[in-house]
Amino acid sequence: MDTTGVKRALASLLGVWGVTRLVLLLFVLKVFVLPGADVTTDVSVIYQGWYEVLRHGTFPLDDVTWQYPPAAALAILSPGLLPFLAYPTAFFVLALLADLVVLSLLLHTGRRPGRTLRGAWVWVLGVPLLGPTVYARYDLMVTAVAVAALLAGARHPRIMGALAGFGAMVKVWPALLLVGAVRRRAWAWAALTAGAVGALFAVAVPGAFAFLAFQRDRGTEVESLGGLVLHVARHFGWHGEVLLHYGSIEFLGPHVRAVSSAALLLTVLAFGWLLLWRLSAARFRSHTLADAAFTAVLMFTVTSRVISPQYLVWLVGLAAVCLCFRAGRMTVPAVLVLLAAFVTVLEFPIGFSHVVVSDWYGVTLLLLRNGLLVAATGTAARVLWRSTVAVVPSPPVPVRRAAGSEKLTQSPS
Repeated sequence: MDTTGVKRALASLLGVWGVTRLVLLLFVLKVFVLPGADVTTDVSVIYQGWYEVLRHGTFPLDDVTWQYPPAAALAILSPGLLPFLAYPTAFFVLALLADLVVLSLLLHTGRRPGRTLRGAWVWVLGVPLLGPTVYARYDLMVTAVAVAALLAGARHPRIMGALAGFGAMVKVWPALLLVGAVRRRAWAWAALTAGAVGALFAVAVPGAFAFLAFQRDRGTEVESLGGLVLHVARHFGWHGEVLLHYGSIEFLGPHVRAVSSAALLLTVLAFGWLLLWRLSAARFRSHTLADAAFTAVLMFTVTSRVISPQYLVWLVGLAAVCLCFRAGRMTVPAVLVLLAAFVTVLEFPIGFSHVVVSDWYGVTLLLLRNGLLVAATGTAARVLWRSTVAVVPSPPVPVRRAAGSEKLTQSPS
């Protein structure tokens, strides 16, 4: 692409980003109101309540909805950096800045040799598809850390490892970025960073790891893959309940524990597949690190007991990194994730009341969204395996001529 073409592409990207992000801000500031559930209460009620506790030097020890690693406190406290704004407004502004950081990283990477601006387009278009929820959760900030880690990649394994380790202490899942790391320095720096951050919080702030106990008794969340089974079961006589439980809307009642155990088993199987892939992989290219991270997070998302709408921003961010590489092959699963993001906003917040009562409209939305995620996971796993696991060549087949002639050895066509 010539200089003029690059400038036009950049202008288009920035223009679309600016318009779509303005619309998102207008929604979270309630200038516009999206039908369905109010997505901003997590910030104005839950996050702000945690902020008041954390700023006094302790974690919310009596609140079972606090289920995050200790460095999540930094995201919750960050609106204090803008004391001239109300807490919710400051949080939304910081979410916008994190969004801009991701775009800047993708644009910088996309203009290097062997890279492309496709990844930046995935981010620009994918985030608004999730609706205002994306600015009303701190997952966008974590995604910015994860994108920075992956783009550091093979060139700067220490930076990549440190960012992944820090991200894991904010919301666990960035630890999966290390699945495709081939240099031990990345793993070492991740462990060192996570250990240092965890130790610092454990010493300085009471209750840094209380969140581990709060995760134990969770049920199956209504938007998860296992929840879809229970939605259908309600139409065939299952008499469980849907309640606000541990900070999310979950199924409680007969057989829920079995469904949750099945989800855990699927997670174990996903881990086993990733381990098998890691032991079998022989070809690691510049995009393999991102492809492996994308596949791993897809696997652990679809097998989780919880698939909250904001989880999709993780997948959009990782898909964007994958498509930054001209030689990458994750286009199809990336498109499936974008489609899933669009269906997600139809399911939450717009159609969430239908999901809670398990009517056929709500079940259809969940079936479509989760089906797209499952398809993306299977496709990504297939692409990752084929692009990295060496194919063992077939042994040569001996071909005999007529009696008395010499033997020839011929490779199969």
